[in-house]
Parts: sequence; C-alpha cells; structure tokens
Amino acid sequence: MKISAKNTQQQLINEQIRVPQVRLIDMDGSQCGIVDTRDALLKAYDKGLDLVLMAGSSAPPVCRIMDFGKYRFEREKKEKEMRKRQVIIELKEIKFSCRIDTHDFNTKIGHAHRFLKEGNKVKVTIVFSGREMNHTNIGYELMNKIASTCDEQATVEKRPSLDGRYMTMILAPMQNKQ
Repeated sequence: MKISAKNTQQQLINEQIRVPQVRLIDMDGSQCGIVDTRDALLKAYDKGLDLVLMAGSSAPPVCRIMDFGKYRFEREKKEKEMRKRQVIIELKEIKFSCRIDTHDFNTKIGHAHRFLKEGNKVKVTIVFSGREMNHTNIGYELMNKIASTCDEQATVEKRPSLDGRYMTMILAPMQNKQ
C-alpha cells in the first residue's frame, strides 16, 4: 500500500499513518528495521515522542521517532531564515525613442545605472513610430550605445531584438566578485 502525500507541508504523524509495516528509525538515528506500525507507535509513546512519516513513497514507508513539535519549529525557523536571505530581482523598464536628445539619454542612462546598482535587471525598450520602422538600424546603434555605457555595471542578458514596433534588450547587473 502506497501513501500519497496530500500536501508537502503536512506530514503524517502517529495514528494518521495507516500502513501495516514501516521501516523504523529511532530518535538517535539508529535503524530498528521493519516493524509493525502498531509496535512502532507503542515504542514512540513509551518514550513520550511522536512517530513521524519521513518517506511515504518508499516500500515500506520510513518512519522516525522524534519530538514532532520541535522538528516542525526548527524546520519553520530554517525556512524563515532562507526567505530572509533570498534576494528578489525586479525587472525595471526604460523606454527610449530613436530620436532621443543627449540630455534625455543621459538622464535615462542614470536611471539604468541606479537600477543596476540596486541589483535589478533593466529592460531597455525602443519604440518606433511611423516611418522610423524603415530605419531600425538607428535603433540597433542606440542599443549598442546603451550597452557600451552600461558595460561596467551590467552584462547583456538578451541581445536587442525587434518585435513589431518595439526593440528590446535586457541588461543584468554584474555579479560582485568577492
């Protein structure tokens, strides 16, 4: 009989384990072999601990004698610590026109530098309007100019590509070498 996990966060303990036999691991980590579930439960209750299903997909399922409250607390503490260390990278977008003036270009590049310094990716978009579609080479030149001004802080993750009236490129911040 196989046990299917209802939820990865929810573990079966004590009377919730409904298989005839289990492979038992004692609280010190030593293996007790394959025993009846009822005997494993009695052994856990005698020690004042819980019988916890660790691997339900194996044959026979693996159970461990442990203090489930303490185990759950430490697992949640570890997950919380991992979430705290996790870095969320956002994708910031900056739109250009192929007829952009120097001051506007420098201002938008300054924004891109700030986004990259914060550790975010930057999506550079050039919007073509009207007859500008006939001169996409100007857009490619502008993209190369943007990439060259940001090359100290960023690497080009996605090369410039034309999609309809939009040309896009994605810049990713350089990894700090420590």
